[in-house]
Amino acid sequence: MIRHAILFAALPLLMLGACNRNTSPGNDREAQVDAAPTPAPRQDAAEALSGIAAEAVQAETMSDTDLASLGGPNGKCLIRLTRVGLPSFVHNGLDRTGVIKLNGKLIPIPAKRSGLFADGGLRVAIRPVDSAFDSSGFREVDMIVMLPGAKDELGYRGYEDCSHRMD
Repeated sequence: MIRHAILFAALPLLMLGACNRNTSPGNDREAQVDAAPTPAPRQDAAEALSGIAAEAVQAETMSDTDLASLGGPNGKCLIRLTRVGLPSFVHNGLDRTGVIKLNGKLIPIPAKRSGLFADGGLRVAIRPVDSAFDSSGFREVDMIVMLPGAKDELGYRGYEDCSHRMD
């Protein structure tokens, strides 16, 4: 009877062992099996969001390849939705631009003022929740995405990682 109970309890664990195929960005894949990923195309906001229902658009996570196509993380601040995740928004205070990934496109957005980026009816606001960065270069922020023609704005709570900034 005890053997059957142990076998019955171990069965779900054995079944989970077969679940090892995850295709989400950031997960390890075999290089010799999969082609090298290509970065998302860059488009201006009006072109990238043309003909798209605003209600269907969500901020997307950039892949390592997307980030590399932007010159990598050095000298930039990354807005991550989790402390360890890949970024959804990247900005550089030096040239006053930001890039967000929406609808599978990397969309460069010029800064209008500190914490506000806008172009083609698309606006992204970064609002600090914490006033200071912690010792690892993170602070909690709200990222508000306002899409052209949308009734509601999209709000995300995440982390601003400026540990890569040199200034």
